[in-house]
Amino acid sequence: MHLSRFPRLHFAHLPTPLEPMPRLSEALGGPNLWIKRDDCTGLSTGGNKTRKLEFLMADAQQNKADTIITQGATQSNHARQTTAAAAKLGMECHVLLEEQIDSQDDSYVYGGNVLLDRLHGSTISRRPGGSDMDAAMEELAQQLRDDGKTPYIIPSGGSNEIGALGYVNAAIELMTQANDRSLRIDHLVHATSSAGTQAGLVLGMEGMNSGIPVYGVGVNLPKAKQEEKVYNLAQRTAEFMGLNPDIVQREKVVANCDYVGEGYGLPTDSMVEAVKLMAQYEGILLDPVYTGKGFAGLVDLIRKGHFKKGENVVFLHTGGSVALFGYPNAFGLPANV
Repeated sequence: MHLSRFPRLHFAHLPTPLEPMPRLSEALGGPNLWIKRDDCTGLSTGGNKTRKLEFLMADAQQNKADTIITQGATQSNHARQTTAAAAKLGMECHVLLEEQIDSQDDSYVYGGNVLLDRLHGSTISRRPGGSDMDAAMEELAQQLRDDGKTPYIIPSGGSNEIGALGYVNAAIELMTQANDRSLRIDHLVHATSSAGTQAGLVLGMEGMNSGIPVYGVGVNLPKAKQEEKVYNLAQRTAEFMGLNPDIVQREKVVANCDYVGEGYGLPTDSMVEAVKLMAQYEGILLDPVYTGKGFAGLVDLIRKGHFKKGENVVFLHTGGSVALFGYPNAFGLPANV
């Protein structure tokens, strides 16, 4: 897995820390919990998309792009990091935000990630929920071409064969850290949605014959759709890298989608508990859309005995705590505190 064969920029703060969580481990009474801090990648408060953008923005430069187009939900962590990367490289950035949640709360509509999108100088346009966002990006790209620009489209979440390389590399990085400290990792758990993170991790772990199962906790789609999405991208990424796509077997792609609640981006009681647990036991901030629900799944599965006492479980923190400021009413905290 010689990733240096692929164009890449270097603006992430890597390697990200791998830290034990002793207080949470004791409180939950289950496995030994560790956290891989991909909220510390450094680009506009960090997050998992930064790893993907190192490869995607390098490809954009190779294609002589001067303008970036991407899309996401209103409080998109991907959009925030993409606007920051574009600013760093002196490119224009156009962000299409899909109103997947029917909220008129100013904190959600204008705060959190949206505030940072604007600070980075991006142009924001909104689309109603259910829009064909890929078609909308292509339509904008054509308009920009007609104006003499050279646009480059980055898909939702940066999740294509190029972006997934960032998490093939993250798998290698995590294995190096584990080997250096003689840590046997029994499970790797993370929130999964647009598929690039899980596809890259599964491909990387299988390619290294690590024996570490990757367990995704879905935050959007039903189980069958999420797993198929990840599996297909993992196979396409393997082909892109010149590997046999059968390196990833279908049964290696696991997504538990029992913790979505009423829908994508809608708070759940278990998410609120998980965010508070992490904040109050380890001093680490999760987000309400992805990592909060991902960790809520891990907490529940520990309580049910799915992960055993004595096992070493790594939770991959994909970032996004900025979105907390878009959900001020979800946590029931007094305004004067």
